[in-house]
Amino acid sequence: MVIGSHVVLIFWTLIVVLPLVWTFFSATRSTSEIFSGPWEMPHDVWGNISSNFSSAWNDSGLGRDLLNTVIVVTIALVLVMALGSMCAYSLARFPFRGSRFVYYLILAGNTFPIFLAIVPLFFVLKNLGLLNSFPGLILTYVAFAFPFTVFFLYPFFRALPAEIAEAAELDGAGDWRTFVQVMVPMARPGIAAVAIFNFLGLWNQFLLPVALNTNEKNYVLSQGMYNFVSSAGYEVNYGALFAGVVITVVPVLIAYIIFQRQLQGSLSQGTIK
Repeated sequence: MVIGSHVVLIFWTLIVVLPLVWTFFSATRSTSEIFSGPWEMPHDVWGNISSNFSSAWNDSGLGRDLLNTVIVVTIALVLVMALGSMCAYSLARFPFRGSRFVYYLILAGNTFPIFLAIVPLFFVLKNLGLLNSFPGLILTYVAFAFPFTVFFLYPFFRALPAEIAEAAELDGAGDWRTFVQVMVPMARPGIAAVAIFNFLGLWNQFLLPVALNTNEKNYVLSQGMYNFVSSAGYEVNYGALFAGVVITVVPVLIAYIIFQRQLQGSLSQGTIK
C-alpha cells in the first residue's frame, strides 16, 4: 500500500514538474533549437537567455505589464482580504436578524458565472468613469474574489473558541482590538490559505482585464502574453515566448512558497498551543 502510494505520488510529481522544467529549459534556447527537438541542448545558453528575456521584457512590454499586474493584484488582494475577513468575522461572531440571508446572498456570488457579469460591469465602470483604469480593475477584482473569501473564512471564525474573545473583552479590549490582535492571528492558517487561492486567481485572471481594460498602457501580464503571441503572427519568437512564460510564472512560485511557509508555521504554532 505504501509503495503504491509513493509510485502514484512520484508519477503525479513528474506530470506537474516536467512541463515546468521544460518551460524553463526552453527559455534558454533559440527558436531553431526548440524546433530541433524537445530536449535539444542550447549552443549559447547565456546569449539565448539574454536575447530571449530582453525581447520579452523590453520589446514585448512584459516588464511594464508585470509592474501593472503587481500593483493591481497587490492592492486588490490587500483590500479583499481585509474586507472579506471583517465581513466573515462579523457574520460568524455577531449574528443579527437577516445575517443568514446576507451570508447566503454573498455565497450566491460564487455561483454566478463571471462571463454573464461582463456587460453589466462594463457599463457600471463606464458610468463611474473607471473603465480602462487601475481603480476600476482593482474594484472588479475585489468584487470577484470577495464571495469566495467570505465563504472560506466564515467557518474558521465560527470554529474559534468564543471564550478567548470574551477573555479579551474582560481585559478591556474592544471589538476592533479583539478582532485584529486576537482573532486574526488565530485564524492565520485560513487567511494564508485563502490568500494563496485569491492571489493565484487574480494573477491568472484573463477575461476581466480583456473586457474591462483595453488601454495597452494598463495591460496586465495575461493580456501582455496574449498580445505578444497574437501580434507575432506566424513569426513567433518561441524562445522569447517561453521567457515571457517564465516571467509570468516565477512571481507566482515565489509568492506561493512564501505563503506556504506562513501557512505551515501557523499550523505548527496552533498544534503546539
